[in-house]
Amino acid sequence: MRALLTCLLLVLPLAAPAQQGAAPRLLVEGRGEILVRPDMATVTLAVVREAAEAATAMADLSEATAAVLARVEGDGIAARDVQTGQLSLQPRWDHSENRTTPQITGYVARTTLDVRVRDLDALGPLLDAAVSDGANGLEGLRFGLSDPRAGEDAARRAAVADALAKAQIYAEAAGMNLGSIVSLSEGQAAVPGPVMMEMDAMRSMPVAAGEVAQVMTVTLVIEMIAR
Repeated sequence: MRALLTCLLLVLPLAAPAQQGAAPRLLVEGRGEILVRPDMATVTLAVVREAAEAATAMADLSEATAAVLARVEGDGIAARDVQTGQLSLQPRWDHSENRTTPQITGYVARTTLDVRVRDLDALGPLLDAAVSDGANGLEGLRFGLSDPRAGEDAARRAAVADALAKAQIYAEAAGMNLGSIVSLSEGQAAVPGPVMMEMDAMRSMPVAAGEVAQVMTVTLVIEMIAR
């Protein structure tokens, strides 16, 4: 792991309290980022089937989904790491220009499966096998950590150190010293959205795990005292 301290900080002076002689305060935000090698991934697979009749579409979807689940289980994925996400049945409409009223020409049945893969070496073969057995969409691939706490705690320490370092610079520039920390609040960076891709594009595609970022932000309110 390695810590990256950024300079994306906002420092705002707070109005001095109304009480006469109270110390002025400084609000400063700090950011800590820890890069860690992931040890797991979550894949969202989509299974879609179309048919002229709704019942047929659902039956075909059920058969294909069962095949994908059997493959996933056969590849050593535990039942607790597989969860059905969405399930839908929608009519397929014909909006041809020569039709005064749209007509239903069939039905589209769709479901998604969220699969946690704890052996990253098995990720590529699993994707290839899943498409062979009936999955035809990839709606998400997110790398992560089975136990993120250590990285989060390191990011917290880095964020506080970052905020205090910036506060010290502002205090020195203003000819003052830092006093007590009045308050500390925590935030967390947003997680990027999933990547959507057709399953055919994933055939034989190498998957690189890289690193995942554990990012925390803190906001400190610190008293400023005269030298």
